[in-house]
Amino acid sequence: MTESAKVDMDKIVSLCKRRGFLFQSSEIYGGLNGFWDYGPLGVELKRNVKEAWWRDMVTSHDELAVAAGAPTTYEMTGLDCTIIMHPQVWKCSGHYDLFHDFMVDCRESKKRYRHDQVRGRWVEFRGQKAFVATQLGGDEGLAEAEARALKFFGLRAKDAEKLAWDGPLVSLTKVSDFAQVLGPDAKTLGTLTAPREFNLMFKTYVGALSGEEGAAFLRPETAQGIFVNFKNVLDSTRVKVPFGIAQMGKSFRNEITPRNFTFRSREFEQMEIEFFCHPQASPDWYKYWRDRRYRWYLELGLSGDRLQLRDHEQDELSHYSCGTADIEYAFPFLPPGEFGELEGIAHRGDFDLRSHMEGKLVRQGNELVVELGEDGKPRHPGSGRDLSYFDDITRERFTPHVIEPSAGADRATLAFLCEAYQEDQVPDEKGNPRERVFLKFHPRLAPVKAAVFPLVKKDGMPEMAEKIYRELKPHFNVFYDEKGAVGRRYARQDEVGTPYCITVDGQSLQDGTVTIRDRDSLKQWRLRAEECVAEISGRLAGKIQ
Repeated sequence: MTESAKVDMDKIVSLCKRRGFLFQSSEIYGGLNGFWDYGPLGVELKRNVKEAWWRDMVTSHDELAVAAGAPTTYEMTGLDCTIIMHPQVWKCSGHYDLFHDFMVDCRESKKRYRHDQVRGRWVEFRGQKAFVATQLGGDEGLAEAEARALKFFGLRAKDAEKLAWDGPLVSLTKVSDFAQVLGPDAKTLGTLTAPREFNLMFKTYVGALSGEEGAAFLRPETAQGIFVNFKNVLDSTRVKVPFGIAQMGKSFRNEITPRNFTFRSREFEQMEIEFFCHPQASPDWYKYWRDRRYRWYLELGLSGDRLQLRDHEQDELSHYSCGTADIEYAFPFLPPGEFGELEGIAHRGDFDLRSHMEGKLVRQGNELVVELGEDGKPRHPGSGRDLSYFDDITRERFTPHVIEPSAGADRATLAFLCEAYQEDQVPDEKGNPRERVFLKFHPRLAPVKAAVFPLVKKDGMPEMAEKIYRELKPHFNVFYDEKGAVGRRYARQDEVGTPYCITVDGQSLQDGTVTIRDRDSLKQWRLRAEECVAEISGRLAGKIQ
């Protein structure tokens, strides 16, 4: 992480708290790591992100027309499933056995780390070698590794050239002998334990029973609720393959080391689609959803320079995956050149539906087969229900393949916040340059669409401004402000990303016109007060430039 990137992220975090976007959960009690509360503006921003996703993917989808790049027409529908499901769901899906990260503990510092998030660099001094570990990356990680190595060997900064470094920063996963590892917060070598599995699901209990017979889990993803309702959706609607089922909702993962603001949290919200299609058409549908979801972020304002679509290498793929791509964003808290995942688009084959029909599936050669226990029976048996699909036109029965675009609502919100943060210089009331901070949100995402000001609190200006405010309010979120100098009011609205400000001044009382100010260009123009609703609505919809 470069110093400039760190400063930018610090400014964004500061603005988020100062202006009511995000707060640390339970802050008055010292906070709870990995949990965040959305403030008055944050909840509006996140809600706008989710509503844009739902509208673009589900409600405004035209199933009678072939979308650009789509192999054929398709339908979309939605679900809202429970957070706690039958425990067998997670056994058949593989989460019960496989949903884990590896962690290491430090015997000296008593701290715990995720194995793959620790990095380090080999160094040698007077015949002694050590792997100096850090949780940072990039230039900042290199600097910390050097400082820690100097301290470990008892050297001063002027003696840095005496250290013999071997190679760049690499993951701790590349190290096999921990006896030579200097842990991220340790002073001596060999204090890290061997990596061990840590299941990420939150365990809870249902009903009055607190034993294993009442054990259940908070869902780690929303997808399984869609799979187990596949037949219900088919039987209760008239949808036909190909079709998609969308769901938004909270998920929970007991992350070992949550970090980077809301990027990695223990409670988060997902926006997922499970798209069911014929096996032979699935490669084309995978490409369609991969490209479409990438375009969605671009259309809502993420920069093409900071956004990338990356196909997984073969060793990254899940055992059932026919192909996976990640949409990634260059967040400011990451080292230069590194990207963080926003959304994954996975070609899951028929793994999920088959697992819930037959039992937990494992790879055997080139096929997925039901995992058997020592007694020869399915180790985690499925429901036994028929989740296949019968095409009444072709008279073919098959188990649909699934394409899964899975996005994080919190990560998307964070990306739009980071992308929107801007600084420039504008003249103040005396013509001197002053720094301006503003959030350049796409109008669809802006928490507040317009603000209405009376220039002064007298001469009938507040009454006229209040009338305009009330006319706008039924159509979108609008803010009214009559406190302080108008320049300061503009600055406050710039900081929260309000696209347009409407000011009632002395001329307004004479000819009925008001001033409208554009957040990005700072351009101002006048129009009649009764035209404000049409003007703002047209500009938000992109019909007026």
